[in-house]
Amino acid sequence: MSKQDYYKVLDVPRTAGEAEIKKAYRRLAMKYHPDRNPDDPQAEHLFKEAKEAYEVLVDPQKRAAYDQFGHAGLQGGRGGGFGAADAFGDIFGEMFGDIFSGGQRGRSQVFRGADLRYELEIDLEQAVFGTETTIRIPSLAECRTCGGSGAAKGSQPKTCDTCGGHGQVRVQQSIFTIQQPCPRCKGRGKIIANPCDTCLGQGRVRQEKALSVKVPAGVDSGDRIRLGGEGEAGRNGGPAGDLYVEIHVREHAIFEREGSNLSCEVPVSFSTAALGGTVEVPTLDGEVSLKIPAETQSGRVFRLRGKGVVPVRGGGAGDLYCRVVIETPVDLSAEQKELLRRFEESLQGSHKPRERSFFDGVKKFFTGALD
Repeated sequence: MSKQDYYKVLDVPRTAGEAEIKKAYRRLAMKYHPDRNPDDPQAEHLFKEAKEAYEVLVDPQKRAAYDQFGHAGLQGGRGGGFGAADAFGDIFGEMFGDIFSGGQRGRSQVFRGADLRYELEIDLEQAVFGTETTIRIPSLAECRTCGGSGAAKGSQPKTCDTCGGHGQVRVQQSIFTIQQPCPRCKGRGKIIANPCDTCLGQGRVRQEKALSVKVPAGVDSGDRIRLGGEGEAGRNGGPAGDLYVEIHVREHAIFEREGSNLSCEVPVSFSTAALGGTVEVPTLDGEVSLKIPAETQSGRVFRLRGKGVVPVRGGGAGDLYCRVVIETPVDLSAEQKELLRRFEESLQGSHKPRERSFFDGVKKFFTGALD
């Protein structure tokens, strides 16, 4: 599939300056960032597309190649366009150097720590009203013995004499010059001759840490809480990653949740359903009385406004939907059974509207099938 014109992606004219390009990219990045659009593949695609367009148009060299040759100019498809192998080396060095080194060029490589994910299970009541809990997570933390340098006490890492401390080396391939991580220092730019006994030269150690997590009221399964800087420690002084706490709400014994609404089944005795009455219905903030009209049928749903959940992203509280289930009596005595038989005999068809309509429908079905 052909790529979109980068100027159209950012919605800027071809004469746009660097400031205008940056402003357009910030607007699109804020709109389509994955953190603001979870589980939206289209938004993620548009975000990556905008990022790709920005990286080309904000770079004078890449932009010149793109303006002259289009997307082919960024793929090395027109070698004569620059007239020298070093120019290709610069372009490909930026592209491949960013992939292999995390975007760090010309100096000792600094790596951001990895992001972590933790699945937190909570009860429905905790999700509705919010809670604070402590979690324990395994992580890579900066080694306290060596301060993250990886070298033993009294020694220091030495500059790699292969790459001169850059962490990358240039490799000539035909007319192209590309950059790749230094094979000796593995991209660090430093050589550790005397490694730390605690971390064995890695600069990080595995440990378990306890964190307090505040769960806001109204969260639901699939929501994520970001704890900045609580992921794995970075390398060579790089920043730590983030920790994403993913919420999973346990099934409730009474209530089911759908968005901001709750639902439950309410057992009602045969006599209450027939004659009418009042039953006590549980809610998440206490019991309420529900009036049952006479002749209520099983399956009828009653709505209690405002007895649902207040969404975490704002808005009014949802409702509680109560579905009536008429309970059949059990363990009847002989006398009770006889009373029920006599009561059943006293009923005529007009007292059983649903039964009559059902059998009328069955009769019509079979009559139509025979015809």
